[in-house]
Amino acid sequence: MRRKRRVSALGVAFALLVGLVVFFFLRLSLHRPPPVALPTPEQTEQSGEVAPKTEQEALRRVEVTPLTVQLVIERLARPENYSRTILFERFWRGTSGVGTASVSADGGWTRVDQTNRNGETRHSITSAEESWIWYGESDSVYRGAASVSADEEQSIPTYEDILRLDTAEISAADYRSLDGVSCIYVETVPDGDGYVNRYFIAVGTGLLASMERLRDGETIYRMTALGAERDTVGAAAFTLPDGTVLHDPGTNENGENEGA
Repeated sequence: MRRKRRVSALGVAFALLVGLVVFFFLRLSLHRPPPVALPTPEQTEQSGEVAPKTEQEALRRVEVTPLTVQLVIERLARPENYSRTILFERFWRGTSGVGTASVSADGGWTRVDQTNRNGETRHSITSAEESWIWYGESDSVYRGAASVSADEEQSIPTYEDILRLDTAEISAADYRSLDGVSCIYVETVPDGDGYVNRYFIAVGTGLLASMERLRDGETIYRMTALGAERDTVGAAAFTLPDGTVLHDPGTNENGENEGA
């Protein structure tokens, strides 16, 4: 009789255990975050561009987390030929400054016309080896060896720096929409001086759409460039004030017209 009661008690305990397991499984399933859905090939970015289908399919297979975001960023590719406008904002002690930059790029060539808050414009054309710089309407051009990257010439962070981070330095990473543009979002852990970087990389173009730098929770720098126009940059972008054409996107490396 005691054996039957013992078996019965064990059966009840086992049933309760199974019930608890099922309860917690259902609870976790109900609270699981919704899957991230990138836009379909028919959906367009704010700039009116359609992100390549193959690119979206590749990215959709990878869930973006601090552990996988570097792998996803490695798959991104920037357009060969594009132009866009960048807005810069700097904040300090209750005030701020705003600047803009018009950027034209083709392969390894970059043209930047950057206007500061005082209305002064700095023009630069940079190849992989050389830089040409002049100011305003001046015909005086400085020529020297290229000492900075194309991103640095634009005064924007190089988001490939994320690839050099230890995963422990990444506090958050996921897909987010920034004013209608589908982006990969990355946020870094505060460094020893309290600085945090937040990156928004556009999935459709592979370009940095926005970046914020904060210190102790307050924004001290922000750049924004949501739209980009592809295949719009011609030889005029790489022409010096005296009419010298440094680079013509319409010709190949041998100087032959690509449309011929």
